[in-house]
Amino acid sequence: MVVVFTGPLVGLLISAFNKTLDPTSFSLWPDEFTLENFVQAKDKNVYLYLLNSFIVVGFGLLLQMLVSVFAAYSLARKKFRGMTIVMLLMLTTMMLPEEIIAIPLSLVLADLPVLHLNLIGTYAGMILPVGAWGFSILVMTEFMKEVPVELEEAARIDGAGELRIFATIIVPLCRPALGVIGVFGFTMIWDQYLLPLIVAPESDMWTLPIALRSLRSDEEVGIGVLLAASLLALLPSIIAFLAFQRQFMRGLTSGAVKG
Repeated sequence: MVVVFTGPLVGLLISAFNKTLDPTSFSLWPDEFTLENFVQAKDKNVYLYLLNSFIVVGFGLLLQMLVSVFAAYSLARKKFRGMTIVMLLMLTTMMLPEEIIAIPLSLVLADLPVLHLNLIGTYAGMILPVGAWGFSILVMTEFMKEVPVELEEAARIDGAGELRIFATIIVPLCRPALGVIGVFGFTMIWDQYLLPLIVAPESDMWTLPIALRSLRSDEEVGIGVLLAASLLALLPSIIAFLAFQRQFMRGLTSGAVKG
């Protein structure tokens, strides 16, 4: 199983630095080590596409975390009419394949309700739709429900206001859940394909997943450059997992114990 899962990754890593590629052979070290594939990738604007991906995932993940903690606080600690309907709507966003909502989403982004703004061809068009994700809100909601109410009551007796309780007690205790939604949210936004395809008609706004499709069909692009671009697309997800690893594992462990 280890070979099945790690074999393609090792092959990609070696081939990206290999000058002479033979698809029929496999080695644990490049036959002729080179960085030329990464240099040629610059000529094909791969690093511009990588920068676009970082912009979208950076602001998108920050917005998603803010929306998740505020929405989860309302759902977990407050009682209001229509709470069940809100939860059902959250679940619906997770069940519908994005291909089904592609056309309605493109119409909404072309003429944003109330504000009548056209977000096609803007970074905001790729960031706003990923800001609210049902999975992140539900994970954060379930975690906040486990925070003892007595802590809030003690803080109120000491004179703490609602915002101070939220910022100094609730959010710090939910750091493991932030790690979980950080990893899953990063991967979800980074792998977005259909949304950037709808929003970015011009190539200078493409994200790396969109650009990989174009590079694959470009006869001037060698297999080495394509593999180097694929490696650049893969590395951020691995780095994000390693960065949030401790909080991610604590979040999963907490969920398992509570279950």
